[in-house]
Amino acid sequence: MKALELFEEGKVYEVLLITKSNLTPVGVVRKGNYFYFKLFEGKSFYDIKGQPFGVMHITQDVELLVKAALNIPVELEFEDARKIPLKKIKNLSWIEGRVEFEESEIEDELGRSKVLKCKFIPLYGEIIPSIAKPISRADYILLEMAINLTRLLVASKRNRAEQEIYSKILHGYRKYKRLGGKSELA
Repeated sequence: MKALELFEEGKVYEVLLITKSNLTPVGVVRKGNYFYFKLFEGKSFYDIKGQPFGVMHITQDVELLVKAALNIPVELEFEDARKIPLKKIKNLSWIEGRVEFEESEIEDELGRSKVLKCKFIPLYGEIIPSIAKPISRADYILLEMAINLTRLLVASKRNRAEQEIYSKILHGYRKYKRLGGKSELA
């Protein structure tokens, strides 16, 4: 499968994951012919438990990843996936797959959380030709800020570690602006 070859083994890649009722960014790592990722308790967590399929989408659109992470509405066109009972995003490269998972709990500075440790088994995928954009360091800082913001939202619910995460977001925002970032989303 050509789409699989886009991912070097061992690196973490941010992709958009579609489940039965949700679209969320997730960090995946390729090992051999499989992808591994974790889902924390939420819509995608419960979707995978009930219907163990997903569609991973490849995008260079950092603002799309950020909006999906923060549940900000996005305008996308969807169509039926080819091999599984889900939708996929039109005009983005994708990999459809079955998901095997193990439910467990982890504990970190934010407290105890339920997590699904997932193994994504690719079934079908296609690469959609697109114009490659140059890498912007500011965009990747924006992505890190969004990841930290989602962690801050969890921390504020639990009343722990908020200040440290807030500091990371503020530091990221300053770096983002210094590197020429102009997105109002920041």
